[in-house]
Amino acid sequence: MRSIWNGAISFGLVSIPIKLVNATESHSVSFRQIHLTDGGRVRYRKVCELDGEEVTAADIGKAYESADGSMIPITDEDLGSLPLPTAKTIEIVAFVPADSIDPLQMDAAYYLSANGVPAAKPYILLREALKRSRKVAVAKYALRGRERLGMLRVVDDVIAMHGLLWPDEIRAPEGVAPEAEVKVRDAELDLADALMATLGEVDMDSLHDDYREAVEELIAAKASGEVLRPAASEDSGGKVIDLIAALESSVRAAKQARGETPDADGEEAPVAEVTSIADRKTSGGTRGTPTGKSVSRASSSSDAKKSTAGAGKAATKKSTPSGGTGAKKKATAKRTTAKRTTAKRTTAKRTTAKRTTAKNATAKKRAGAKSAPRKRASA
Repeated sequence: MRSIWNGAISFGLVSIPIKLVNATESHSVSFRQIHLTDGGRVRYRKVCELDGEEVTAADIGKAYESADGSMIPITDEDLGSLPLPTAKTIEIVAFVPADSIDPLQMDAAYYLSANGVPAAKPYILLREALKRSRKVAVAKYALRGRERLGMLRVVDDVIAMHGLLWPDEIRAPEGVAPEAEVKVRDAELDLADALMATLGEVDMDSLHDDYREAVEELIAAKASGEVLRPAASEDSGGKVIDLIAALESSVRAAKQARGETPDADGEEAPVAEVTSIADRKTSGGTRGTPTGKSVSRASSSSDAKKSTAGAGKAATKKSTPSGGTGAKKKATAKRTTAKRTTAKRTTAKRTTAKRTTAKNATAKKRAGAKSAPRKRASA
């Protein structure tokens, strides 16, 4: 790998010659600007605003624009004369725990390679010291005309350096957090924990850029004259969702994606059938009772109510609903007495009618017996 900077690591009185190598690379697909009419490439030209002439890179310098718009030229000699001890040195200033570095400060990453055979032993000494202390080194260095902040740590058997932003370059998150007061229930937190546990860990090497692959396939298809149909995208914006339902569905989907069966608690319960009261009245009976029986029971109960009402109407009017248990007993006793009296009267009437009929029959027989001898005598 090509080095982008040569210098040394200052570790106290120890100096370690190193080379700075880029640890990352961009795989994004780059595009060119073209003229839509004829497909010709469009290029940018650097033109001086005063005379309108195009200038080359050799004729371009640096300048600082002041508040009134005037330009103050700054040459490389001016910058080189500044007292910058880290111009060719990565100066370690402290060793701190790794968790004391805010990830927001992380910038570009580099590998530090030992420059030459004499640099191997002090390089390995620093590497092993970082491993045993389980700390990272905070350092200052100069790159591309400015002093920067860096963090040194061990990656495999190599010392890596992460460029860090200065603390005053990190903006405070003012007005970013939601202003509305929202209460999160324990059930929602439990489901979120379950979803996190279900998703588990991931092999970082298995992650890849799907969009870049799709762009490469599009370019290959266009180059071969094929036409690709755009994939249908799901629009999930602007929908109001049930958080609990969404978490439960996410847990089930994550388990299914990992080949696991959802737990009994996570499965959907069967939906119970609900019968309305109106439907039950219309069907003519309760659940599990035939319609004919319910109708006969209803009719017999209504007949009994009518006969009871006719016999004990007076007793019912006299009884008070709020009279308690004693009043109810008295009303029941009166109704029973009225029923018995009515039955006795009916029986007495029937007995009297029978006796009258018997007397009439006996009288007729006697009258017939008396008239028969008289007829015989006259003859």
